[in-house]
Amino acid sequence: MVSSYNTARHSYGYRPPNPSDSNSLLDDLRVFLARAVRLLWRFWNERGRYMLRDGAVGAARTARRNMTYERVVSFPHALVVLWVVVLLWGERWVFGGRVGACEWGGWERWPSGATPHRVVMVADPQLVDPHSYPGRPWPLSSLTVLITDNYLRRSYNQIQEKLVPDSIFFLGDLFDGGREWKTARGDFKDPEWGQHPDREKKYLKMWNRKYGEDYWLKEFARFGEIFFSPWVTAGRRPGAEDKRRKLVASLPGNHDLGFGSEIKVSVRDRFETYFGLGNRVDVVGNHTFVSVDTVSMSAANSGEAQRHDLRDIFMPTWNFLDNLKRTKQKAVEKELRFQRGEVLETQFNHRIEELEKADFSDKPSFGTKAPELPTILLSHVPLYRPPGTPCGPMRERWPPTKPPKGQKGPVVPDHRNAITVTRGYQYQNVLSEQDSIGLVKKVGNVIHTFSGDDHDYCELTHDAAQGNVPETTVKSISMVMGVDKPGFLMVSLYNPLNENGKPLAGDGKPTMQTHLCLLPSQASTYIRYGVFAFLCIIALAVRAFLVPLYNWPRFALDPEPTGHPGLPIYKAKVEDYDEYALPSAGFSASHSSHGSGTRDRSGSFTPGFKSSRKGHGSHHGKNAGGRWGWTGSRAPRIKIPTETEELYDGGKWKAASRAKDKKSTLKIAITEFWATLFRVAWIALFVFGWLARRG
Repeated sequence: MVSSYNTARHSYGYRPPNPSDSNSLLDDLRVFLARAVRLLWRFWNERGRYMLRDGAVGAARTARRNMTYERVVSFPHALVVLWVVVLLWGERWVFGGRVGACEWGGWERWPSGATPHRVVMVADPQLVDPHSYPGRPWPLSSLTVLITDNYLRRSYNQIQEKLVPDSIFFLGDLFDGGREWKTARGDFKDPEWGQHPDREKKYLKMWNRKYGEDYWLKEFARFGEIFFSPWVTAGRRPGAEDKRRKLVASLPGNHDLGFGSEIKVSVRDRFETYFGLGNRVDVVGNHTFVSVDTVSMSAANSGEAQRHDLRDIFMPTWNFLDNLKRTKQKAVEKELRFQRGEVLETQFNHRIEELEKADFSDKPSFGTKAPELPTILLSHVPLYRPPGTPCGPMRERWPPTKPPKGQKGPVVPDHRNAITVTRGYQYQNVLSEQDSIGLVKKVGNVIHTFSGDDHDYCELTHDAAQGNVPETTVKSISMVMGVDKPGFLMVSLYNPLNENGKPLAGDGKPTMQTHLCLLPSQASTYIRYGVFAFLCIIALAVRAFLVPLYNWPRFALDPEPTGHPGLPIYKAKVEDYDEYALPSAGFSASHSSHGSGTRDRSGSFTPGFKSSRKGHGSHHGKNAGGRWGWTGSRAPRIKIPTETEELYDGGKWKAASRAKDKKSTLKIAITEFWATLFRVAWIALFVFGWLARRG
């Protein structure tokens, strides 16, 4: 019987429901959504719209109460205006003021009508990343990145807006942990992990997974947003298209690649792919700029070179220096061709000849006849100098030692004012003496050297072995590189040439002038914020305690005040009562069933008060015969709280009233202080966050 029943059901196409059926799930989802919509609509009809209406009414009531003259034009809001001015100064205006004070015309000393080529040297931005402060927790680390990036962005934007340089050269250390981020290909075993062999595999795997090639690409985009984008924007301004502008950021530092034998070729290949070759020649302002990858060159003289084959690291720089003379000549000839309006590249004579009779005597010179322009050497690591060589009075970390009486010139050695000659993991403060001497000789005709790495300013002239070359170590532009006032170097070049490359200004005259431009101290700015905040707190506290004493308008008003904030400040008089006042006759002390009264020594009667909350009168609403409890059938206009009855005696307040008055005054003052402090603080923090968010 059951079998026939099942057969019959299946014969009509019956199929038991399957929970995994997609149609069933869609039906359940539709039912769920329909129920949710009905519940929301029911909630809206029963409570939602009333809640919205009450909220709107409350907001309107609060706005109407706050938009009074006493609250809008008030001392707390005056402090808010001052905070806006202070924050605009500290986050915007101070950068423009400092950079604007370094305007080119204020220090250049060229002949009248000269058109110099203006260059800005930027050293050691070292974008902060997880490698910079590995122990900082998340909120503080993110805030550090935001603040340091804003400092770099604001400073660099002002350089583009106020100074409008023709060319910009970066002197290395673009990133702080650029050498740490794993490349997509190549061996990336860091020697530093060998110090912890038990944890090496675990931590190296975790580090490479989180901070690999993708992370470095994000850092590159971050660098471009801070430094490349403003440069491109400045090039679109009217008049900028007429200038020959150039930005060179390919010179690597030890934080970008590492140093010497510890450099990874895959890291250097990645850096040069995105920024350009580290070894290059640029003709700018009729001067030859030679950039040398000295961090890779230093691998040749390291102790590791004797045990490992490091030719892949230092040979590219060596080959560049060996062919540098010819490379310089070709670059100069190309520049002269451009100035004459000719084709930039050297052209061959096109003719058809038999191979045996071909004439090669008229082959292009490839720059062998180009003149030698003044050469400027760019290196991330400073050249060698003996320990204790002073850096001059513009060094921030320590001023020069004062010489004794009768002695002329600086004190030598002066170790506090000098760059420390030392080395360590992935760094070396100065090049070796052998590398420095060989570098200056191979570059040739060096009139000045610019370097970075030290973060502070240093200016000196090297000895005869290094060609008596002057060198300037440029300050870091970052606020977290150990200098209170970061900066950059401005270089003005003026070397007019004729069509053959001969100088027109005459031999022996200087063709370069420099100027150190200091940026604002971020620590000093925050100290000023703190001092101003402290003064604001003191001012708000003093005002809060003066409000109840002098009956000033309160900033922290109750939403709906129901009574007098303190004790009465004057005594009621007979004429203060209206026509419904109690009669002066027919009352005696025996009328205690309706109230209580007292007579003073003159015999006049003072109406009594009821302690009960229920009264007889209704003319004055809830207060008539209610809380204030007048015993008569008619209530007066002046209402004195019931709880003050026992404190009033013969026209004088008792001693207990003064204690209660002090307590009420203190409560009002504290409420007023916190309300005004909160109002000033949240608006100031909002403005600071808005300025920080916009960079």
